[in-house]
Amino acid sequence: MSKLVKTSEQQTSNIMEKLPQEIILVILSRLPSTSLLQSMLVCRAWRRLTRDPLLVATHFSHMADKDGPSFIFQSNRPSSSYQLFFIDFSDFHSQGKVMFKKLPHLMSIYLLDSCNGLLCMRDARWIYICNPFTRVYLQLPKLVNYPAQVGHIAFGFHQTTKQYKVIQVVYLRQQVLLGGRINVATSTLVQSQVHVLTIGDPSWRHIGTLPYDLARPIPKALVNGRLHWLSKPNNDNTASILISFDLETEQFQEMAKPDCCGSNRCFHHLMVLRGFLSAGAYHDNDELEVWVMKEYGIKESWIKEFTIGNHLPPTLQQNDLLHFNMAKARFPNSSVRVLCILRNDEILLEYLNRVVVVFDPRHGTFKELTFDAMPHWYKLVVHVGSLNWIHIPVC
Repeated sequence: MSKLVKTSEQQTSNIMEKLPQEIILVILSRLPSTSLLQSMLVCRAWRRLTRDPLLVATHFSHMADKDGPSFIFQSNRPSSSYQLFFIDFSDFHSQGKVMFKKLPHLMSIYLLDSCNGLLCMRDARWIYICNPFTRVYLQLPKLVNYPAQVGHIAFGFHQTTKQYKVIQVVYLRQQVLLGGRINVATSTLVQSQVHVLTIGDPSWRHIGTLPYDLARPIPKALVNGRLHWLSKPNNDNTASILISFDLETEQFQEMAKPDCCGSNRCFHHLMVLRGFLSAGAYHDNDELEVWVMKEYGIKESWIKEFTIGNHLPPTLQQNDLLHFNMAKARFPNSSVRVLCILRNDEILLEYLNRVVVVFDPRHGTFKELTFDAMPHWYKLVVHVGSLNWIHIPVC
């Protein structure tokens, strides 16, 4: 058997040697990530090719520009070992099909962020950068935290410097003693410290303090080499503030929002739509408005692209509805998130980390998507499936 396998491998290798290198790269670069990984098993020559920086970069560029978006789902249940799933909408516009695939188990670690085909994940002690397809991962240097601290972690890449960075905002709490023990739940946030790690460096750098609240899990948007968040300067102010962090200069700054965002209408969540910084805004009639900054950094370029009416997915169970209504009471419409715009101009929405819905703005209709083995509760991030790694420049 081993002789037959060796002969077959030699024949495949001989065929590969007869093809021009650029032709081989073009063919492989257009394969889906799962198929490209399977090609590593064909022969040693193909295995070497799948590690070629030019192939990896070209493949990533094709995957980023394909017809539909893709995402990573992670089950929020510890009993599932935080299983990862990959969902791809490439064939949704042409064939109405969505690929939903369970990924090989990596580690029981929690999903934080995604950038350029890489995931930022963590467990109770460490932060990791990993590629869920190749299963290659890097354990980052540890930033020592104390029990009475909470933090926010984000991961990004700057196109000019070609550097990946992880930002950790650590909030020091004023410790409260109850019955001789520290009660973290009743402690108050008193100060923030911002730490930055450039991937490849041996240690974190403390770059100062931050006068904004990023203590709660807040989705970020990466545009123009800057990370963006919505925050509030204090608990008494209901209006959100749009802040950015430049991954090159490592400076925070506030950004202008449109004048329409007054006391009864404020940005709730950020996203990137077709490359533009975008935000969901709400007001008293429960409609979701989506605003887009057409020229980055120009306040007057904010325009309202579309409005999404109030919708309650019927598959939400009774317990989900209770949670849904409680979330709306505390944060109006906070349980609805815009994920992306599909190639046919339909809009992908997420409800309560439970249901994915396609909204057709032309007809005002909603269609729920269901998948076999889809977790009951999940975290979802936009993710480009690739063979990318931190030492390979992306296009």
